[in-house]
Amino acid sequence: MPAIAYMPNPVPMTRRPVVPAAPPQRLQNGDHLKQPEFHRRYKNMPEQVRAELVEGIVYMASPLRHKSHGRPHAMVITWVGNYSASTPGTDCGDNCTLFMDLDNEVQPDAFLRLDERVGGRSRMTPEDYLAGAPEFIFEVAASSASYDLHQKKEAYRRNGVQEYAVWRTEDAAVDWWALAEGEYVRIEPDAQGRVWSLVFPGLVLDVPALLSGRLADVLSGLNAGIQTPEHAAFVAELGALSER
Repeated sequence: MPAIAYMPNPVPMTRRPVVPAAPPQRLQNGDHLKQPEFHRRYKNMPEQVRAELVEGIVYMASPLRHKSHGRPHAMVITWVGNYSASTPGTDCGDNCTLFMDLDNEVQPDAFLRLDERVGGRSRMTPEDYLAGAPEFIFEVAASSASYDLHQKKEAYRRNGVQEYAVWRTEDAAVDWWALAEGEYVRIEPDAQGRVWSLVFPGLVLDVPALLSGRLADVLSGLNAGIQTPEHAAFVAELGALSER
C-alpha cells in the first residue's frame, strides 16, 4: 500500500490589529493656532458653531441675544446692503469667513468692499471664501470690553482695513475710525450726529437714529447721501474702471 503523503498544516496568517482612526481635532476656546490649522479644525465643527481666529487665539461665539445683537446686526446689514445696491462695483457681506493673515480668520458682522475689477484689495478664493482686507468693516459689540475694540481692531488696522466701525450696544455708542498713515483716526459725527465715510462717498450713518432703532430714518439719511454729487461721481468712476 503506497504511503500517504501528509501536507503540513498551513501557517495561519497573522492579521494586523485595526487601529481606529483618530477623532478629528476640534476647536477649543482660547486655543493658540495658525490660520491653516484653525481653518482645518473649523471645518470639522458642527454647522451651528461659530468661531474666529484673532491674533492667533480662538474665540468661540456665545449665544446671541436679539436686542443687544440680532436687531442691531439686522439694521447694520440693511444699511450697508442698501448702499451697495445703489453703488455698482461694490459688494457687501454678512458673517462671511475672511482670511486675513496667518494669525487671523474672522467673520465680520458686516463689510463693504470694492470689487477686484475696480481696484478692491480683497478677493474671492476658489472655495468661495473672502481673502484680504475689505475696505470697510462694521462690528456689533456689547461694550468697550469686547475684543472687537482691542485685538480685532489691531488685526484690522495691521491688515489695512480702510475704515472700521463698532456699535457698542450696551454703551449706546458708535465708534468709527479711518486708516491714516497706518493708524486708526476717529471720525467724529457732524452737528446732526451723522458720520460720513471717507472711503465710500455717500455712505452716511445717522447715529442718533441708529441708536434709537429708527431704521427708516437711518435709510432716509443714507438715501440723502446717495443723492449727493460726490456719490454720483464715485459711481461714474467705478463704472469707468469696470470697463477697462
